[in-house]
Amino acid sequence: MLAGATLLIFSSLTPSTALAQESFSSTLQDGTLPDAPQPAQATTPSGANDSQQTGTGTLSGTVLDANRNVLQGAHVILAGPSGSVIRTVESGSNGQFAFGDLAPAVYKLTVTAPGMNTFTSMQIPLHAGEFRIVPSLTLSVSGPTTSVTVTGNSEELAEEQVQIAVQQRIGGVIPNFYSTYDWNAPPMQTKQKFQLSFRSIIDPISFFTVAGIAGAEQYKDVFPAYGAGIEGYGKRYGAALANHVSGTLLGKAVYPSIFHQDPRYFYKGKGSIRSRALYAISAAVIARGDDGRWKPNYSRVLGNFSAAAISNLYYPASDRGASLVVFNGLAGTGADAVANLIREFVLKRITSHIPKGANGQP
Repeated sequence: MLAGATLLIFSSLTPSTALAQESFSSTLQDGTLPDAPQPAQATTPSGANDSQQTGTGTLSGTVLDANRNVLQGAHVILAGPSGSVIRTVESGSNGQFAFGDLAPAVYKLTVTAPGMNTFTSMQIPLHAGEFRIVPSLTLSVSGPTTSVTVTGNSEELAEEQVQIAVQQRIGGVIPNFYSTYDWNAPPMQTKQKFQLSFRSIIDPISFFTVAGIAGAEQYKDVFPAYGAGIEGYGKRYGAALANHVSGTLLGKAVYPSIFHQDPRYFYKGKGSIRSRALYAISAAVIARGDDGRWKPNYSRVLGNFSAAAISNLYYPASDRGASLVVFNGLAGTGADAVANLIREFVLKRITSHIPKGANGQP
């Protein structure tokens, strides 16, 4: 039975969400997950804690050039609702900038650099106590006689994220679509969330993974009511495939669109091993919202339990019931935590087509 659970955990990286069938539930029930780290605090400039207490907020982001390389020394100008300049900073060696102690209002960013076209952002609403990470600000090289103002297009940025994701493969073969190594990667819109989930579902490697899960279940005689031989294997394969489709579609497209959450794992890559491990585990139950704020990961948790509930429609009658839903829902969440640990500590070095300069948390 251990082989079936092991294959199941690995399958979440493909990202098949076939649900675990074996009894590692005691591990999940022995204790609660560690307290989730606060990613926003990890990147908050000094004084951000004070801003939370006084109701002020923080705006931060990264300046890039057209080749997605960080741009140092760019002038970032913060303007208030009236258009008046409030503050100016220069981007650091990692392209980062931050404005702290800001009153709740609607702001606009303008970025300039020698030899580059000016970038002017859309209006950015900032709420009291919010630490907001804006999408990457990209400056293009200016022509010899032309100067233009570039306004960020959220649709194009979201589409770019999908194109980056579908090229990422472990060893150039196994999909690693749902890992992003750019901490400030712009959010995907609903259309792109569904596009990426469909690409994940129909990827050939996903079908091979499902076949492996069904084979392990056949070998260990999981769900004996399915029987043996080709017929029994076919039923197990169909059930595993249904788990994969429902888990991926619900947990990484439907619910993320409803709750406006990002279905990807944001690689941290900085800090102590303990802090990175806690962050990876907590990412199974805490997600980044499309607004850049961290909140409970309703998408993945509900996706796991919903897929478990749907499995009652096709599992043998003897294996159906509330216990199956609870067990498989918890097992799916635990599998996500294990998969995130592997993403954080192993996959970056063996994943192809990671964008240059994408090294996780600044």
